[in-house]
Amino acid sequence: MWEDFRCPACKSFEQVYSPTIHELTEAGQLKVEYHLVTLIDGGMGGTGSRNSANAAACAQDAGKFAAYHDVLFENQPVESDDAFADKDRLIDLAGKVEGLDTPAFRTCVEDGTHNSWVAKSHEAFQKGGFSGTPTVLFDGKNIYADRAMTPEKLRQMVEEANKG
Repeated sequence: MWEDFRCPACKSFEQVYSPTIHELTEAGQLKVEYHLVTLIDGGMGGTGSRNSANAAACAQDAGKFAAYHDVLFENQPVESDDAFADKDRLIDLAGKVEGLDTPAFRTCVEDGTHNSWVAKSHEAFQKGGFSGTPTVLFDGKNIYADRAMTPEKLRQMVEEANKG
């Protein structure tokens, strides 16, 4: 899954599919690999995509990526508002995830510890020839591009894949 925390389409996807994805992941039926990109920073300017992706990687260091990922999308500013550039805001949002707002997390966010990883992730997105976010690959196919896709259809696809 290729996402940008400033991307409104990513937020919409998460709102619709997140409960199903979490359920399938927690049941051991689906493994999700998140790749974070900075498309909106490039298109609209700013550093909110990069800073929020770095903060999410900092949350991963603490074993709290999924919960923080969801908090970022739940608190996403409008696309033209680069609010996630504000590292203090990203730290404040960590307070919504139990045990995440620690000195190590704060230092990681403030120092941009994972900025080079974020840049490499975005570069891989570009090299992959993907056109936008979210790009959601399942067995190599972008299911986000399938306009007939629903959470239930995704569940059926996962169940079918697990049979074989």
